[in-house]
Amino acid sequence: MVWSNSVPFPSQFVDVDQYVESMLCFITSSQLFHHLCGGVHILEFLTQEPDLYDTLFPEEWRQFLDCHDMPQILDLLLREDLGSFEELIPCAEGTCNNLEWRNGPIPPASLLEYITKIRQHDLERLLPQHDRPASSGSSTLARHVAVGMNAKKTHEVSNLAKYVDILSSELSSKYSCQISHFVDFGSGQNYLGRALACPPYEKKVVALESKPLNIDGARGMDITAKLAKKEAIMRNKKQHRSELYGKHYTEKTAKNASDKQSAPSRDGMPSPASGSCSIGQQSNILYIETMICDGNLSSILAQMNQDSSPSKPNPSIFQPPNLMVISLHSCGNLLHHGLRSITLNPSVRAVALVGCCYNLLTERLPPLQGSPSSKLRVPNARLTGTSSTCDSHGFPMSDRFLKYKHANGEGVRFNITARMMAVQAPRNWTQADCNSFFMRHFYRALFQRILLDKGVIDKPVEKTHPEDINNDIQNPGSNESGKRKEQKEPIILGSLRKPAYASFLTYVRAAIAKLSTSPSHSAAVEQHLANLLDEDILIYEKKYAHKKKELSIVWSLMAFSAQVVESAIVVDRWCWLREQESVKEAWVENVFDYGISPRNLVVVGVKG
Repeated sequence: MVWSNSVPFPSQFVDVDQYVESMLCFITSSQLFHHLCGGVHILEFLTQEPDLYDTLFPEEWRQFLDCHDMPQILDLLLREDLGSFEELIPCAEGTCNNLEWRNGPIPPASLLEYITKIRQHDLERLLPQHDRPASSGSSTLARHVAVGMNAKKTHEVSNLAKYVDILSSELSSKYSCQISHFVDFGSGQNYLGRALACPPYEKKVVALESKPLNIDGARGMDITAKLAKKEAIMRNKKQHRSELYGKHYTEKTAKNASDKQSAPSRDGMPSPASGSCSIGQQSNILYIETMICDGNLSSILAQMNQDSSPSKPNPSIFQPPNLMVISLHSCGNLLHHGLRSITLNPSVRAVALVGCCYNLLTERLPPLQGSPSSKLRVPNARLTGTSSTCDSHGFPMSDRFLKYKHANGEGVRFNITARMMAVQAPRNWTQADCNSFFMRHFYRALFQRILLDKGVIDKPVEKTHPEDINNDIQNPGSNESGKRKEQKEPIILGSLRKPAYASFLTYVRAAIAKLSTSPSHSAAVEQHLANLLDEDILIYEKKYAHKKKELSIVWSLMAFSAQVVESAIVVDRWCWLREQESVKEAWVENVFDYGISPRNLVVVGVKG
């Protein structure tokens, strides 16, 4: 465990402050980064002229990329040792024109520089192998505790349970602070809390969850984990079933009801207790149904007090607990609420939270006028709405990010597209993965072109010449050209059944069938696509087939660049902790194997 008041920054930097300053400078000044992280969307790839590939990248990039296949390009972005090019680039720019990389031209210097910048500002993601103090628990979970978990969840729960157990032990030895309860923000099925409540940890857990269905399911699994018992209810079964099923009750009905109650559920979990039994109370877990809207836990503490002495709750004799707030993959602002709990509640002594779903974050700052990221993007109601929330609970949290001054204004912003791309994990992509989602993105972008040509959606650009677009990229403050008219709510198609992706023809037919059932789009689809022939669809596929690789390149560079978006979001959270006077130590550490669980960064804050 790292008690370093730092983050896992790359070794090129002298210290964490140099890394943070360099990151802020890069993400607020690089125009290409702005375009790839929120400034373009795959749906618009084929609807603009010139298309995004020709607009985004200079000719020397396109010439190089055209000569190499996608596996080679991904290797260059993610795995290639860029140091091997240092001696070749000056020679290539001089008289040596026969230099090759993988049977093709070597990358241009400007491309290598961009790749280097992204790698430099992406946090290290390897699981550290420190000499850690012995934990009371094992890294593997007992079978009855791991009920309902797949391999990924088992890895996450076992690692994080062990991590917070070690953290609580070190808090006890370093600050003489004995953690009495672990408060799980957004406990879901309570996999993490159940592991901590069971031997060998045997911790007291307060599970906060907004969905009663999740709480019921978690309580059912507590029985399997031997944390709770089914409490028998003595009743006349015939009379009870007669009351339950009314006058139509028969012996056959009774048999069917009995079979239904005894049958296991589809996922192998025990069926929820009903009829002849109820779930007893367990001493180590307190479930509280609540919608977490901020970090104030006063109402939670009141319920803990009532639970500790249910017969005569007395606040005067209630001993304030020492809490550690934890969470496994808190979505969106939920992690922000968890972090803020350390300053809003004297009882919270530490926080250790792993975030995810950055697309669900809200935005604290309004959009910048004339921002480079808006020059190639067609405005729509969803994009405008999410960028104008000005939510004090949203991103960024820290003053460092909120008030950072740069050429385009003040503060760091990531729109919903950038945040959605930040949950990608390009280092985990396999060849099969790439083939699948490159094809899916191409089909969706090409279908968008059909919708545009047939009049289902509006043209995205008004009176814009290619030279004007290029001028906008080079001069982000100019808004004389490239005017956009705001679109209606975009067509969100969502996922289709697997057979729909057998070919582009089957995809289009399945997409049209789905949109035909939409109240918002059915009329337009019927009006404009009713006479679309199979031959027309095949012509589109043939005409734009060469664009599939170009779209794949753009998507790959978007996902590659968005790794820095995730790093920036995590660093902002760490900066916020460091700005709080009551927080004595704060750090970020990898807690899962990235190959198994790529959202693997835990943000830790400790009071003195």
